[in-house]
Amino acid sequence: MTSRLPGFHRLTLNERVQQIAVLRLLSAEEILALRSDSGLGNSRADLMVENAVGTVSLPIGIATNFLINGQDYLVPMAIEEPSVVAAASNVAKLVRGVGGFQAEPSSRLMIGQIQITHCTDPSAVRSKILSHREELLHVANQSQAKMVARGGGAREIDVRVLETDDIGRDKKGMLVVQVTIDTRNAMGANVIDTMMETLAPRIAKISGCTINLSILSNYTDQCLASAQCQIPISLLGTPHMSGEEVGHRIVDAYRFAELDLYRAVTHNKGIMNGIDAVALATGNDWRAIEAAAHAYAAREGLYRPLSRWEFDGKMLKGFLTLPLAAGIVGGAININPTSGVALKILGVSEAQELTMIMVSVGLAQNLGALRSLVTDGLQKGHMALHARARSAFR
Repeated sequence: MTSRLPGFHRLTLNERVQQIAVLRLLSAEEILALRSDSGLGNSRADLMVENAVGTVSLPIGIATNFLINGQDYLVPMAIEEPSVVAAASNVAKLVRGVGGFQAEPSSRLMIGQIQITHCTDPSAVRSKILSHREELLHVANQSQAKMVARGGGAREIDVRVLETDDIGRDKKGMLVVQVTIDTRNAMGANVIDTMMETLAPRIAKISGCTINLSILSNYTDQCLASAQCQIPISLLGTPHMSGEEVGHRIVDAYRFAELDLYRAVTHNKGIMNGIDAVALATGNDWRAIEAAAHAYAAREGLYRPLSRWEFDGKMLKGFLTLPLAAGIVGGAININPTSGVALKILGVSEAQELTMIMVSVGLAQNLGALRSLVTDGLQKGHMALHARARSAFR
């Protein structure tokens, strides 16, 4: 399979569906899930949320041309903004000619937390809990035997004493038990919450203190994904601007985000346009992904751009690293048939593979936005696509 589909955007919607169906061997039921207004349907929606009255649909577009680690991907993106899929596809076409994106995941580890309050001697309680480390790991893993059988499960336990917050309010007597968990191909929120709630009574007995809450953390800084790309000066230019000038302008735009909070937020929003769209299409929790990404952007005390751009006069190089706890099983992914079709179109078999695609799309989206901003401006292409949509419904 190739993701290079010349003229794909000029086909009708049904023709595009048919071409994707042939490429990815979609069944008649899977094709129907794409063609219907909502593959989810009201009956499934009623099982998923309380007081359901219907569903809301978003367009799913296919970003073409993506070459990541030498492999082609057709990338489903659920988003209402007209220019996002086009920008991702255009940048992917530019980058594939010089080797495509290089991406890698880090470890697949998530965090669960149990808050302990009203301890008279937090340091002693910390030591006592840690002395039961092996027992607590065993209790946690017993609650998720299937995940352990797949090679996942609780890996480590730490206890932190929380003395004061950043404005000096006294928090003595408060600790957090922090459990590191390998969730394998699942995002793992329900798994982690179950583990923490299973551990809580045992920790309460060991500590003799009050357990206040038991829940996962969405700050997934041990579940990072990275991507990079490079584009030679010969491919950067426009009819009105040299490649050298475009390269320098893109780096200046990145530096603007480094130095200015207002710009950094918008810079990162552009990255998340791509990542969230893939998350939505594949049934992942885009809210958790957003929260982790923005926390990571501020991890050093100042909010920074998530990507980095360098230009040496000959080659523009881009780098992006952020937390990405996406899954390919569990939750809404298994319930919503459209999410299953999106994952089949991607052709992924591991959660880490999905995160490598998502971070590459984020970097592509960032380059597309920066290149437009420093050359013709975003509105030229963006508003043309808006105008096409408006005219169709007049």
